[in-house]
Amino acid sequence: MKHSRVFHTTRLRLAGLYAGTMGFILTLCAIGFYEAMAHSHVSELSHRIESVAGTLHDGLEASLQQPGKLEPIVQKFIPSLCIAGTTCAYESTAVHYLGVFQEHGYYIRFVTLSGQLLASAGEITTDLPVRVETEPWQTLEASDGTRYKQLSLLLKTANQDAWGYMQVGRSLSDIDGHMVWVRLILLIGLPSAMFLVVVASWWIAGQAMQPVYRSYRQMQQFTADAAHELRTPLAAIQANLESTLTPDAIDADAWDTLRTVERQNNRLSGLVHDLLLLSRMDLQGFSAKQEPCNLNDLVNDLVEEFSALALASHISLIADVQTNTPITVFGSEEQLYRLVANLITNAIQYTPSGGKVIVHLKRDDHHALIQVEDTGIGIPLKEQARIFDRFYRVNSDRSRQTGGAGLGLAIAQAIVQSHQGTIQVQSEMGKGSVFSIRLPARSNSKQVQVFL
Repeated sequence: MKHSRVFHTTRLRLAGLYAGTMGFILTLCAIGFYEAMAHSHVSELSHRIESVAGTLHDGLEASLQQPGKLEPIVQKFIPSLCIAGTTCAYESTAVHYLGVFQEHGYYIRFVTLSGQLLASAGEITTDLPVRVETEPWQTLEASDGTRYKQLSLLLKTANQDAWGYMQVGRSLSDIDGHMVWVRLILLIGLPSAMFLVVVASWWIAGQAMQPVYRSYRQMQQFTADAAHELRTPLAAIQANLESTLTPDAIDADAWDTLRTVERQNNRLSGLVHDLLLLSRMDLQGFSAKQEPCNLNDLVNDLVEEFSALALASHISLIADVQTNTPITVFGSEEQLYRLVANLITNAIQYTPSGGKVIVHLKRDDHHALIQVEDTGIGIPLKEQARIFDRFYRVNSDRSRQTGGAGLGLAIAQAIVQSHQGTIQVQSEMGKGSVFSIRLPARSNSKQVQVFL
């Protein structure tokens, strides 16, 4: 039934809200962890490069005499230095000789002010681009995709003339490889964690909904019990009124008073009947006898029945059956009659004098479409989502004038849903409303089916 779906939807929303919140937090934490780890590795590497570059810079500047020219003492200081244009082999012993390259992947390059490579040493590919930029730190990428972190420092001669640049760097391949594994772990771990969060969210939402569901069931049971208990005294009042209301036995004033009591008693009886109907639908489901129902006849009969009420209100009530072929649905004719009657009654009540109420009927694919259209006062957009709630009234003053209890549309929705259909409203203030009922239509050649 409707309220089982409502509780299920609410539980789904709670679980989705919790899972979404936790997923957002976990995602932020994963991104933060990844960025912090990457920053930590790069910062540590940058600190090492900076230390190496500083040591070499301070040791070399005093020996440089002519801009753009490497002095022999530089080659003695760095035995593995390879002059540009010559073929050299990398010697790891020379690197250790310096005492600064304690790990593989480091390199050093000397570049002129114009960007021409003079010499290099260490583990470096020949296709690594040479850049002379104002920013000291650069991240370079070789043709094989290997990235390098590089620091460029300006060298000066003994006379403080600009000599060129010393570039010290290191390959980021080991860091990139490590971060690939971290990404892989996060890509596998985060969805797994999210799955566990979703399962936990569903369970927690179910536990949170249990007290609400129990309270609602108790309220339903109380409503059903109270409505049932009220039937007897109301029936007794009605019986006494009928036996007392004889013009010869009472005077005119008493007659008017008792007639007022009778009207209010009938109103309460109708309210009790509606409450019992809704309670039965909630607690027991839809159990009325179901059979093929001809909607063409139903619509025409209802329009004929309510013509007098519409005429008294100076409203035109029109039946618009858009097919001569009978449209048949399978269900309870009594409840379907009640469904459309509720909508027509509402339309007449909220349509001003001189307006129109049109009841449309047509076949739409495999469904029967009933539309009750009026030129009434309309329903505010923000209220349209709540008009099918029990006892909800858009405007209390208007409802008091029409005498509604706020159950008509709730009953209509319950009947529609019990027939596997849908009901929707479209309305604009000052222009009227259209209530659309869509029910599964029965093919003329189809055998009778029973919906349980």
